[in-house]
Amino acid sequence: MTVRRFTIELPAGLPLLNSNRRPHHHERHTKTRALRTAAHEAVMANPDLVAALAAAKPGPLFTKVHVLGILRPRTAGRADPANWYPSFKAAVDGLVDAGLVDDDDHHHLLGPDMRLGEKTRGGQLVLVVTDAAAESGAAA
Repeated sequence: MTVRRFTIELPAGLPLLNSNRRPHHHERHTKTRALRTAAHEAVMANPDLVAALAAAKPGPLFTKVHVLGILRPRTAGRADPANWYPSFKAAVDGLVDAGLVDDDDHHHLLGPDMRLGEKTRGGQLVLVVTDAAAESGAAA
C-alpha cells in the first residue's frame, strides 16, 4: 500500500513563536493567527492537496496523520527546533482548519516531530504530513 505524504512549505520570513520568549499576548495572538492562516493557505495553494481534499469530501483527508515539522533557521548557528513548538502548533491548527484531519488531539495526530533543516533566508517552517493510518506501526 502506498502511503500518502504531502510537504507543506509556509512562506519564508513569517514571524515565528519561540518558547523561550514571552511576547505580549496581542503579539502572540497576531503571530499565531498568521501562522495558522499561512498553513491553511499553503494547503489550498497545493493543487494535489486540493484535489485530494475534494475527493475526500465530506470528511477529512486523513483519519490520523504524522507531522514532521522542519525548522529552516535564518542563521547557520546552533538551534533547538523544539523551542519553536508554538509555531508548529499554530501551523498544525491551520492543517485542521484546511480539513486535512478532524482534530489535532492524540487520536488524530502523531507529532509534530521537530527537526532542524537547512538555513533559509528569513527562516521557514515546513510540515511533512504523512497518512499515519496507512503507515506500518501507526497504532503504536
